[in-house]
Amino acid sequence: MSFTLWFTGLSGAGKTTLSKRIYLDIRRLGYKAEWLDGDLIRANFSQELGFSKRDRDINVRRLGFISHLLNKNGIVSVVAAISPYREARENNRRLLGSYLEVFCDCPLDALVERDPKGLYKRALAGEIPSFTGVSDPYEPPQDPDVHVRTDRESVEESFALVMANLRGRGLLPPEEQCVLCEYREEDEAAWRAWLAELGYCRSSARK
Repeated sequence: MSFTLWFTGLSGAGKTTLSKRIYLDIRRLGYKAEWLDGDLIRANFSQELGFSKRDRDINVRRLGFISHLLNKNGIVSVVAAISPYREARENNRRLLGSYLEVFCDCPLDALVERDPKGLYKRALAGEIPSFTGVSDPYEPPQDPDVHVRTDRESVEESFALVMANLRGRGLLPPEEQCVLCEYREEDEAAWRAWLAELGYCRSSARK
């Protein structure tokens, strides 16, 4: 069974870390899956887009349509993107059908405190325009399928909540019923390093 698992939340709230952990485990369980994180998609499908509401909505729409094509062909799509506007996310829910939204919830003060790259400090100083959660709005999900609080939970605790939800919905069977395969984080990192060498991958402060 294919489905889309969509991680939304502010920059630095843990979307990338948690979604990658989930994606790797879905692969380990023997499922075909792809991990669509915002950096990779912007680098290859949305290079011309900025960070206006219109451009953000277009980016989210593209992510949704790519996920639709993957699901149509039996591939699980795991998406990590801020996707700040509720209407754009709901449009994707209507398109995809089998769509689960994971809200990575972390208060702004906690994000400012952890802020390893100093992005929030710069945004609060007015050095980064249109920064979601500071100078641009973020509309949190009103009824997310999974609500993880990344300021209070470890990655493993949040991971367990998401996996339990997937199994509770029948989207993943118990682990003992799966044919396990070997797909490691190192394999994903090597693939992305190869993409970077070819110019298909770049880093971005915002997704």
